Amino acid sequence: MKNIAILGSTGSIGTQALEVIEAHPQLFQIELLTCHKNSTLIVAQAKKFNPNVVIVTDESIYKEVFDALDPLHIKVYAGIAAVNNAVQMSTIDMVLTALVGYAGLMPTIKAIEAKKSIALANKETLVVAGEIIMKLAEASGVPIFPVDSEHSAIFQCLVGEHQNPLEKIILTASGGPFRGKDAAFLQNIKKEQALKHPNWVMGAKITIDSATLMNKGLEVIEAKWLFGLRTEQIEVIVHPQSIVHSLVQFEDGSMKAQMGLPDMKLPIQYALAYPKRIPSDFPRFNFTDYSNLTFEPPNIKLFRNLQLAYDVCSSGGNHPCILNAANEIAVEAFLNDRIKFLQISEVIENCLEKVSYLRAPNLEDLINTDKETRTKANELIH
Repeated sequence: MKNIAILGSTGSIGTQALEVIEAHPQLFQIELLTCHKNSTLIVAQAKKFNPNVVIVTDESIYKEVFDALDPLHIKVYAGIAAVNNAVQMSTIDMVLTALVGYAGLMPTIKAIEAKKSIALANKETLVVAGEIIMKLAEASGVPIFPVDSEHSAIFQCLVGEHQNPLEKIILTASGGPFRGKDAAFLQNIKKEQALKHPNWVMGAKITIDSATLMNKGLEVIEAKWLFGLRTEQIEVIVHPQSIVHSLVQFEDGSMKAQMGLPDMKLPIQYALAYPKRIPSDFPRFNFTDYSNLTFEPPNIKLFRNLQLAYDVCSSGGNHPCILNAANEIAVEAFLNDRIKFLQISEVIENCLEKVSYLRAPNLEDLINTDKETRTKANELIH
């Protein structure tokens, strides 16, 4: 029986993780649930799964959640500091980090320091501080199991291959809702259009990132750290059907791919149960339903965020932190109708030019870089 903490239990990954856990009560038990402000859903989740602790990071909903759960003897706390403390509880075996964006960084660091296994669905943690995180995980003897479908695919392809050097990995991208469109079309995109992903159901922020190809760019940076690769060993290919989740190519030229229907519950379950594959009732892929699987290069001239991500993956230092912070502010502004779709890239590029570059930042440097970049991005938008 594994005791699981889910950080971000009311989001897309968190709710699907709870479905997996509900299907295997003999294997998993919920110890901690956290959310930002969805009080109704986290109360319902807590009543169903009876965790030891619930934390809400938006303190304005604390009383409502406390009043609902206190009669059930479920401890309720508020604030991000409470999350950082709770992930260190001795009763937790694994922490699923499903928080959105930069918010996932410090709780993940605290969980690693407490030697908790990490199921990582928060790619921004490695984008912002990949070198620090991987060194800390190695020093602490903590495994990091990727939950992103693409990185899970790479991880699965590498099981049993630790002695065989990689030539490269290939991350597949759906291309998002605007694959094949031109600049004129993208000029007046509305958020409602950008939020209609053709294959995956995700939260608003990651869906916009998918539409701009920034999500794939963040995955390039994450893959560099997870698998110890050079930037030039990471290729992106657009695969609209989202059946091949990613591939590896070895030095002899042979390739391995992980395939399946687009369903995030599979990589979530694989990370939670590793090294075992446990039964599921997920829908099965049938080749006869897909007469064509197609592949094409991404349009990095039009979708500039992917090129920007490759650039900062190569330059390193605090550049990925700048990229991530600027993107979070720009996406939020787009979702609030304050900037246009194509201006997201402009905000990021401006921040990369204006915020000071640090070649070897420590954690405090990255925290300061994040703050400075958010201020600069907001100034640019206003």
